[in-house]
Amino acid sequence: MASAATLLLFGGSFGAYEAYLQLSGNFHTVIPGELYRSAQPTSAALESYVREHGIKTVLNLRGSTDAKWYKQELADAQRLGVEHIDFRMSAARVLSREQADRLIEIMRSAPKPMLIHCQSGADRTGLVSLIYSHQIAHIDEDTAERQLSFLYGHVAIPHFSRTYAMDRSWADLEKYYNVEPVVGANPASDPRDTGAEVHVVEGTSG
Repeated sequence: MASAATLLLFGGSFGAYEAYLQLSGNFHTVIPGELYRSAQPTSAALESYVREHGIKTVLNLRGSTDAKWYKQELADAQRLGVEHIDFRMSAARVLSREQADRLIEIMRSAPKPMLIHCQSGADRTGLVSLIYSHQIAHIDEDTAERQLSFLYGHVAIPHFSRTYAMDRSWADLEKYYNVEPVVGANPASDPRDTGAEVHVVEGTSG
């Protein structure tokens, strides 16, 4: 009975925290003046991020689409004079080494400050923020790995959670980049597990 009550309490607390993250836009500073992360931003949210943090690039990890949200985001980026980059990836599929290299190249050359987002700002955004922190900003591994954690709504349970693919991605990249591997993680066996689409739209001010 006590275990069941504890489980219910934890579940309720987790649900409340998840709701808080989404209501807040899951917006967080990764590196002040350089890198920020969020869930899918509304027009008002993106405008405030640009105004308050000087965002110059939006990196969209959901990829291009005909959906209304995407068309609005493109229009907002152009109106605000922000460069818009699409890099399609899935939270349920492992990111290959080749795709990670391409992503690093894109992020390294993109105008800063940069905002990274996916839909919830937890899984894809967490992995990419981790990659940037460790491979570009050279932040220590323990600190960088916090970007892919419960703090931002990422929940990874081996063989149960589809988004554990993000943890598997980092486990493989740790080997590739000669980083100490995470015990118990399952790296990808096939680098063709997913495909990424890159699309860049220049912002136009005025």
